[in-house]
Amino acid sequence: MPKEGNCKASDCDRQVVGKGYCRKHYRLWKAGEMPKPRYKTCTAEKCRKPRAHGSLCEEHFNAQRRTPPATAGSPAPAAPAPAAPAPAAPAASA
Repeated sequence: MPKEGNCKASDCDRQVVGKGYCRKHYRLWKAGEMPKPRYKTCTAEKCRKPRAHGSLCEEHFNAQRRTPPATAGSPAPAAPAPAAPAPAAPAASA
């Protein structure tokens, strides 16, 4: 049953259904497509997934963990030392 008043979305004068929105805008709000979404979303650009860790969704959090942070001015890691040659096998006596 519609509540009294008009939708709080800009340029919409339909009857309120829930959370101050009409049926159309309430559906968009639940999907996270309104300016003030239902859930806090990932802060990565154009990502509308719910936050999982801090301010990032699961996908962007895992991607950030896989890439090492870029630090300017730090020396490159030293190359590993060459492996020592294997000792020669003793000659077998007959």
